Amino acid sequence: MNTAPASSAAFLKRKSQTGDGTSVGDTSTMLTTLETSRILVADDQRDLVDALRLLLKPEGICVDAVHSPDAALAAVRSNPFDLVLMDLNYTGDTTSGREGIDLLEHLQAFDASLPVVVMTGWGSIDLAVEAMRHGVRDFVQKPWDNAALVTTLRSEIQAGRERRIKAERDLRELEEARRIQRTLLPAVLPQMEGVELAASWQPASGVGGDCFDAIRFSSHRLALSIADVVGKGIPAALLMSNLQAAVRAFATEAARPAELCERVNTILCGHISEGRFISFFYCVVDSELGSLTYANAGHFPPALIKPDGTVIRLTNGGPVLGVLAAGAYDSGTVAFGAGDRLILYTDGITEARSESDEEFGDERLLALAVDHRACSAPALQARLVDAVATFTGRRFTDDATLIVLAADN
Repeated sequence: MNTAPASSAAFLKRKSQTGDGTSVGDTSTMLTTLETSRILVADDQRDLVDALRLLLKPEGICVDAVHSPDAALAAVRSNPFDLVLMDLNYTGDTTSGREGIDLLEHLQAFDASLPVVVMTGWGSIDLAVEAMRHGVRDFVQKPWDNAALVTTLRSEIQAGRERRIKAERDLRELEEARRIQRTLLPAVLPQMEGVELAASWQPASGVGGDCFDAIRFSSHRLALSIADVVGKGIPAALLMSNLQAAVRAFATEAARPAELCERVNTILCGHISEGRFISFFYCVVDSELGSLTYANAGHFPPALIKPDGTVIRLTNGGPVLGVLAAGAYDSGTVAFGAGDRLILYTDGITEARSESDEEFGDERLLALAVDHRACSAPALQARLVDAVATFTGRRFTDDATLIVLAADN
């Protein structure tokens, strides 16, 4: 078996035959040809790095070398590489591999798609397992077999390129899905006499399962809906688009909220996959009559905040959409007049968590809304969303939607 030499001079003398009689320099005949590749070798043994350069140059693999974890991380941050080949120990009297494990954590955080192959001069199953948990693609013992090492590197370089091509394609598709989804949401919120409306929509992953809509029937009648599809990403976004289409098809000035929920639920039950469902709230506001008629299909009860700070939760309705084909829904009606504020939101708002894993919570949201109930709809909406963002360090892990409807004072 050919093994990695102790010096570049020894390497040149011993570069001869693999076990099957094929010279190491001919390994390209056994492997799929790759275009020129660039890898980073992180190792504090300079002779070993020289040997790797000589071994890999005929294979079309260019080697950049560094000799410390800090230098490796700096190189990866400033240059594109097809692969990192790294040692786990950089201090002569240590064998714990801790320096290498720490470097792996940083590399994984910076670019999870970058292939990393670890090499070490001594064996440890526990260390190998820990390295694999940190994203290492393969583990090479020193001294190594030349042909096997070349095969491993070429294979991982190719796999890494394929992962990156797929990631770029997925990103393009996600961007297109995000663009399409945003066009389904109201580009401009309709307004009506005596009422002001403001909304924010924050998907956790570019696209998501939260949605809202606002439909103006007349100068004094407005329909408003909010929904949360279980799940995230493109599957939830597709279901959300189906929901929006159904709502817009049945949302007429004559349709009562309970009737709309029943019709939409019937449609969804025939086209929704197992394990999926939607929480939904729909209401019609009439500023002339001073009324708000609604139906709540398993959604977080919106809060109607009165000028004196009283909070009324809007709970009348029925089950979530998409589960019970024969689900029955009731409508509720409340007065909606001067100084009233209606707060509608999804669980991405109240279940948002701080860095210490504390939940923002329903009580905190409503307390803030009561405190700032004299604000206009845009100002109140902005204050509430900013409070959640500040609480979480501006990291939303779930889709988050918040709507404020305000009657003129």
